[in-house]
Amino acid sequence: MTTPHAPFNILFLCTGNSARSILAEGLMNHLGAGRFRAYSAGSQPMGRVNPLALETLAALGCATEGYASKSWDVFATPDAPKMDYVITVCDSAAGEACPYWPGAPVTAHWGFPDPSHVEGDEDDKRAAFLRTAQAITQRLRLLLALPVESLDRLSLQHHLHQIGGQ
Repeated sequence: MTTPHAPFNILFLCTGNSARSILAEGLMNHLGAGRFRAYSAGSQPMGRVNPLALETLAALGCATEGYASKSWDVFATPDAPKMDYVITVCDSAAGEACPYWPGAPVTAHWGFPDPSHVEGDEDDKRAAFLRTAQAITQRLRLLLALPVESLDRLSLQHHLHQIGGQ
């Protein structure tokens, strides 16, 4: 008989921590159903969450409370939650020198276009956020389908890179 694993901690990083990383955090907390505990942060946080990110999460049935745009430094301290996974979701953050993450998590890059840069009317912007959320959901479902509890670190790294298309 196997004992259940505590939830895996996963950190999604983006530069501004206002859209893509917030979507990934909310979607993983919703889809992960207690198996994963998701967080998000940014290298240069905007200080506010994009309202369309919260609107999109709500439309997809996800919780919308408690989100904040914060620095990734919050998760690099000794008393921060130990991350099992750290995934960058924007190309800018992937190219930056990341802090040291306690616990040496498995890392990967899953780039997504920034929906907040889409021009047009509100419907165009909402559609961009929904497309990004759907793309993130597709990758999260692939991760959730993996038997992460029984895979070794190298296998996990390989699978995360494959999911990200690297």
